[in-house]
Amino acid sequence: MGERATRRAIKPLNMEIVLPLIQMAVEEDFGAGDPTSEISIPEDKIDKAYIVTREEIVVSGMELVKHVLRLYDERLKLRVLIEDGHRANVANRLGVIEGPVRSMLSAERVVLNFLQRLCGISTMTWKFVNAVRGTKAKIYDTRKTIPGWRELEKYAVRCGGGYNHRMNLGEAVMFKDNHWMELGDKFEPRLHKMVQQATENPKVKYVVVEVDHVDNQLDRVLTIPGIDVILLDNMGQWQLKHAVEMRDHMCGKKPLLEASGGVTLNNVLAIAACGVDRIAIGAITHSAVAADIGLDR
Repeated sequence: MGERATRRAIKPLNMEIVLPLIQMAVEEDFGAGDPTSEISIPEDKIDKAYIVTREEIVVSGMELVKHVLRLYDERLKLRVLIEDGHRANVANRLGVIEGPVRSMLSAERVVLNFLQRLCGISTMTWKFVNAVRGTKAKIYDTRKTIPGWRELEKYAVRCGGGYNHRMNLGEAVMFKDNHWMELGDKFEPRLHKMVQQATENPKVKYVVVEVDHVDNQLDRVLTIPGIDVILLDNMGQWQLKHAVEMRDHMCGKKPLLEASGGVTLNNVLAIAACGVDRIAIGAITHSAVAADIGLDR
């Protein structure tokens, strides 16, 4: 068992949401059958195969594999060797599949497609989490996910030690730059009313307000009660430090400050060192590279 990428418990997948995607993937790849395996593999051939990683990764998606295999053949069984949320080294076996070889080989590509994508996201997330270790900043994802994959991709972020931003538009109220266009220069009374409406909505878990400027915007936003997170969009390090100092002086440690925009592995530690509480990174989902994982008999 590899080292855990995160010490906290990982919120599990909602399989009710994910199963239709798995079924679609199986139908897409196996809808016309697998004549190659039928021709080359005896029907009664039983064997085992290992899911092996070719690189260092953080594992994500092993529980999902069980559901994929079940759709091909109830006789296919997976024994997990390295669980989700744990790190694996080159050539480590993540799990062993046992059962009819025909069905096993038919399922191979769909199994690996899910694993490679999810492990790529969890691994990239872990790199960012590891880069800011020792600071108070937490790494958050965004809604920049492949349509239909959000539940899976945000689960992979959790496996990598990251945190989830809102799952959908209804989960939180987030006033961004395009909403600001409706407010005008003297925005405080209207924004105050909008935030109050948001806090009174029982479906809304938290309220976020984006600001583009520290002086003459952040200072005014900080006077409005009910805001949980202030998003500091595309700000340089000196602006982030100034924002943290202003927040601490005016309000203490709340609302939380979140940096976003232009975050890379090269600058994420410097951003975290400015004292922000959260760093939102779209790249951990939309730009993650698929992990190199194979199925070896």
